[in-house]
Amino acid sequence: MSDIIRERTLATGQTISLRRGDLTVEDADAIVNAANTMLQHGGGLAGAISRAGGPEIQRESNRIGFTDTGTAAATGAGNLPAKCVIHAVGPVWNDYDEEEADRLLASAVQSALEIASARELDSIAIPAISSGIYGFPKDRCAVVLLKAVLEYLVENPETPPHDIRFVVLDTPTVKAFERAWDEGFGYQDD
Repeated sequence: MSDIIRERTLATGQTISLRRGDLTVEDADAIVNAANTMLQHGGGLAGAISRAGGPEIQRESNRIGFTDTGTAAATGAGNLPAKCVIHAVGPVWNDYDEEEADRLLASAVQSALEIASARELDSIAIPAISSGIYGFPKDRCAVVLLKAVLEYLVENPETPPHDIRFVVLDTPTVKAFERAWDEGFGYQDD
């Protein structure tokens, strides 16, 4: 289980939190995978999720096939504690101008939230999509993801998921999310 670093419950009853931990063991209804467009889960977080969940995740991903950047697709979770894995395809930083990269990253996480809502999943764990080998700057990634999730929650206050967790592991990413949390959004911890 992850360690809670920051947490806020919104007036609508939805909870958003920042946690440090291993996404593959997070006890959430859905975990989000930082996926590529072909849903081939060989390395990085995608590889870790696929290895921990077993071959069924890749088999289901192969059946889905190509998934556009800025969208998401869901598979079963195999051996993971989650009910499903939502594969969000974020942008490769150098393939787009900054504004378009931001838009695609926000769209990818909002697509993941829409899938979780459609499946009536109450909790979702989200990594720092695109901030690894895709090169999206960690500080910018944290701001874009937090804003996109908050916008989604404001627009969809009564639909699941109600428990949204950003689960990150490495110290630079944790620090980036702490800065984004503390410097904006009106959610500073006292």
